[in-house]
Amino acid sequence: MIDFTNAIEEINNYKGSEKKKTLIYNNKKYLVKFPDPIREKNKNISYINNAYSEYIGSHVFKLSGFDVQNTILGKYNYNGKEKIVCACEDFTDDNNILYEFESIALSTNPDEKIDTEIEKILKVIDENNNIKEKENVKNKFFDMFIIDSLIGNTDRHNGNWGFLLNKEKEISFSPIYDCGSCLNPMLEDEIIENLDDTELKNLSINCYSCLKEDGKKINYMSYIEQMKNKSVNDAIIRIFKNIKIKEILEFIDEEELINPIRKNFYKKIINYRYEIIKKVYNILIG
Repeated sequence: MIDFTNAIEEINNYKGSEKKKTLIYNNKKYLVKFPDPIREKNKNISYINNAYSEYIGSHVFKLSGFDVQNTILGKYNYNGKEKIVCACEDFTDDNNILYEFESIALSTNPDEKIDTEIEKILKVIDENNNIKEKENVKNKFFDMFIIDSLIGNTDRHNGNWGFLLNKEKEISFSPIYDCGSCLNPMLEDEIIENLDDTELKNLSINCYSCLKEDGKKINYMSYIEQMKNKSVNDAIIRIFKNIKIKEILEFIDEEELINPIRKNFYKKIINYRYEIIKKVYNILIG
């Protein structure tokens, strides 16, 4: 296991709600995310399992052929306590600057509040003159939506995806980042272990995106099964064969830092959702 305790620390300038440090490890810059203490009453776990969620979620994207932020599970000793952390490699540099979609949306139309309504997101892409190859950008956005549905990412808000701008002023869809809210990080092992198949299936299906349609958050699986959004249908057709479910399940199995209870949970909910996406894919291709 990699120990980040003695890595060089820099002043942290990353945003977000999680506890984090900026560390230099092997001459690379990492945003290192720490498990947040549980603030809710009647919770038996001492911290959120966001480090595992970040790591597994990112690798599901990677195993599905996406350009994604490199993530590493490791440990960090703080005040005599060993914590499991997720180190996220910084993919920006002097030549590539990250612009989160939230910032672009605010500058595109100063008279309109842009939230996570799909229609408004697509309107920003259409109206912003700096975004080229607009159809390609929209395709990548919906491709991201499909994998977020697979891992149950409940927090892909406008600050959790964006674009890279290089010195030539060329803008491109950024690598995928910030997957820490997928895979139910707030559920403790005792609850997971006692879920029967029906409860686990319901948990897999009743998962909502941050994205909205007509002012309501989208239920991932119901939305996909309805097949009413052509862009989502097209994304399924584009990327389904790239979802290497066997490799994803094997990857989870081989991670030594995650206990068997949580591994089994991850594999089951991902596989439930995969089967729904597979069913829709087979209908779409006839």
